[in-house]
Amino acid sequence: MSRIGKLPVTVPAGVKINVNDENVVTVKGPLGELSQKVDPKISVSVEDGTVELKRAGEEKSQKAMHGLYRSLINNMVVGVSKGYEIKLELVGVGYRAEVVQTNVLDLVLGYSHHIYLQIPSEVKVEAKSDKRSNPIVTLTSNDKQLIGQVAAKIRSFRMPEPYKGKGIKFVGEVLRRKAGKTASK
Repeated sequence: MSRIGKLPVTVPAGVKINVNDENVVTVKGPLGELSQKVDPKISVSVEDGTVELKRAGEEKSQKAMHGLYRSLINNMVVGVSKGYEIKLELVGVGYRAEVVQTNVLDLVLGYSHHIYLQIPSEVKVEAKSDKRSNPIVTLTSNDKQLIGQVAAKIRSFRMPEPYKGKGIKFVGEVLRRKAGKTASK
């Protein structure tokens, strides 16, 4: 049995979970509402403040989906109760970030042009620039998949490079640095 799939998901107070006939799990909480379609081979049961998932057989694909859907449902429960936050740091001379309109991020990353990124309405974005420190972009949302996808898109505009460490990185991320060329005599 899947070690992750067999763990029950505990439902905190204020969060309601509903499973309909088409195996769509809907989670409502103080921070919003999320839904996820679950494969018909996985059965979802809600009882006594916990959610349990069971699989129909022992096929390899069913074992994989068992843990996957348990993790997705757990992420939805945590998202609607606590929410998720990702912070990105822009490391480089002249790198700037600014929220222009509601959910439009303006990035200056050393290219000859500005990069404007339309952020989905489910994700709140905030850019903070203090003197003598790198600009920080903060993303908050209740959907872990969506916020991760947006953060990966922002990071893809200027990946951190290993020589000087310039680029967009997650706050707290440790980059593997390389030594540059040395002049020979």
